[in-house]
Amino acid sequence: MKILVCIKQVPDMESKFKIAASGTWYDSADLAWRMNEYDEYAVEQAVQLKEQVKEADLTVLCIGSERVKETMKKALAMGCDRGAHVADDDCAGKEPYEIAAIIAEYAKDKGFDLIFTGMQSQDRGSAQVGVLAAEMLGIPSISTIVTFSYADGRIEVKRELEGGVKALLKTRTPALVTCQLGLNTPRYPTLPNIMKAKKKELISLPVADLLKVEARMETVKMYFPEKKGGGLVLEGDPGQLADKLIQILKEKTGVLA
Repeated sequence: MKILVCIKQVPDMESKFKIAASGTWYDSADLAWRMNEYDEYAVEQAVQLKEQVKEADLTVLCIGSERVKETMKKALAMGCDRGAHVADDDCAGKEPYEIAAIIAEYAKDKGFDLIFTGMQSQDRGSAQVGVLAAEMLGIPSISTIVTFSYADGRIEVKRELEGGVKALLKTRTPALVTCQLGLNTPRYPTLPNIMKAKKKELISLPVADLLKVEARMETVKMYFPEKKGGGLVLEGDPGQLADKLIQILKEKTGVLA
């Protein structure tokens, strides 16, 4: 069995973000970087499947600059066998259709039985890359899965719907699934596995060799939401507060005419 898991490096969401000079993305300077949270669930599920199917071979794919290799090493330390780095310094400028096309072009002739991706990335949040890649590859896809099992070339999953409802689906491989919060608990790489990861194969491929499509969307502008008026905090004893509140309601609203 051949398995592919696709990951993305994103900023730590606790970072202080600034809009880049281009006005179409955030400034990447002075940010801390990590693996996209949803992709951690994808890596964990792929590794669990590899452990279940002993002859399985697991590749982790990531698109981005040299910086993303550090995040790929975490996936290797979690249990992936090798890494495929698509070198692209302008990854942030590519829309989901282009990213999906890169993944599909890489995977099309390698005979992957299962492809795992995160449900969405924490920075762009389109939730489109996985399903688009599956469509380009001509294989079934199931999104937002919260349970997963595999046996005899078939997978059975539950996917999350609105209002806490779940749908049970089954399909044959090859297939692609996108992973949601709650699917599993990602493991912490142990020190021995971190050391082993340093010796695992990590090849780099130029993005020009894999990108065969043109963008269909363009980011016109990125901006922070406009700040609305702040609240008014009243202080004092209850009697005074009641009088102040009544006065404000009379002056500022039509509640007490």
